[in-house]
Amino acid sequence: MSEYIEKIISEVKAKNPSEPEFHQAVEEVLESLEIVLERHPEYRSAKILERMIEPERVITFRVPWVDDQGEVQVNRGYRIEMNSAIGPYKGGLRFHPSVTLGILKFLAFEQVFKNSLTTLPMGGGKGGSDFDPKGKSDNEVMRFCQSFMSELFRHIGPNTDVPAGDIGVGAREIGYLFGQYKRLRNEFTGVLTGKGLNWGGSLIRPEATGFGAVYFAQEMLKTRGTDFEGKTVAVSGFGNVAWGAVMKINELGGKVVTLSGPDGFIYDKDGISGEKIDYMLKLRASAQDIVEPYAKEFKVEFHPGKRPWGVKVDVAMPCATQNELDGNDAKELVKNGCMCVCEGANMPTTIEGYKVFDSSKILYAPGKAANAGGVATSGLEMTQNSMRLPWLRDEVDAKLQQIMKNIHDTCVQTAERFGKPEKYVVGANIAGFLKVADAMLDQGVV
Repeated sequence: MSEYIEKIISEVKAKNPSEPEFHQAVEEVLESLEIVLERHPEYRSAKILERMIEPERVITFRVPWVDDQGEVQVNRGYRIEMNSAIGPYKGGLRFHPSVTLGILKFLAFEQVFKNSLTTLPMGGGKGGSDFDPKGKSDNEVMRFCQSFMSELFRHIGPNTDVPAGDIGVGAREIGYLFGQYKRLRNEFTGVLTGKGLNWGGSLIRPEATGFGAVYFAQEMLKTRGTDFEGKTVAVSGFGNVAWGAVMKINELGGKVVTLSGPDGFIYDKDGISGEKIDYMLKLRASAQDIVEPYAKEFKVEFHPGKRPWGVKVDVAMPCATQNELDGNDAKELVKNGCMCVCEGANMPTTIEGYKVFDSSKILYAPGKAANAGGVATSGLEMTQNSMRLPWLRDEVDAKLQQIMKNIHDTCVQTAERFGKPEKYVVGANIAGFLKVADAMLDQGVV
């Protein structure tokens, strides 16, 4: 690593203490960019890296709301507007007790590169709150969302910042947030994505991240002369991303044998298909955040407190959360002959895990490329809103598949161009960086 890159990473850690996820995201990207800076000194002269890792705007605010017992509760709200060089800020809202400024900055930083790779005109942002919707009544969630939007509305808009959903923010929350925005602004506009189908939403948006990750993995497998037909797949999580991935893997002839939650993972040797996929929706709707009920319902193995990466599979798709796959998990996957790891979640692999994959022959794609299907379809929803026209399901799906193929090809071609064939992480980081960096150069020091 060059002295210049090391200096920037040291400054990031000094300026942003107690934000390890943000440090990790920055370090992983900057390591890939060394060769770019050697070939293009103009980026260094214009301090592009220093500007890119500093959010354009960080908004924090209190969110007071009244629970069903009449007690006042107070949460903290955030919006990180990271980079708008290629379009309005775009990125989800996460409602979860684990939400901190550092986690949202890491997600916003990743979002800049992810959105760039889609080729759609979207900048990067992220936001959310430490509010936990689990166990709350609909009325409590509504009151929280209305209070949250009563502050956020002044910072967002269809041409400024277009939030979407993330963990803890589904169709219910988007509906309450949109209703409050509409009331405050007195306008009906495409300010949020993930909306209901009968008021501006897009078909396949809930499934899109999972669908997109599988389309990306299919392209990866094609580079080895194969596809999902007959492959055994480990999937983590059981939310929207995992649900979409399981559906599309089945459609392409693969067999998913695992799901996971905070309580452990299930192993279903017969494969998760048919009514079992429908049961995933019941699991999520229960708000219990556990997968053990699946094991009881279908009489399959449950492994409490463990992750699914020790199961012998052909393909692994981490679709749950950040840093869920560590160095030991990566070694286990390689040892068991896994040929492809495709990330459906944001940064689910630790740096130690990435190093294991990087030094092996395994195909490994980072979330900023592989899970871009969700934000890509959000971009398609924005287009439909601007046109005042809805597209058919097959039309949206076809556009998504083409976007994911284009992202895959861009990663492969960029990695080869910079002398790192089959290194998807390098290809994704460089390709995502170049588009944003060139836009920043064109627009001057802003």
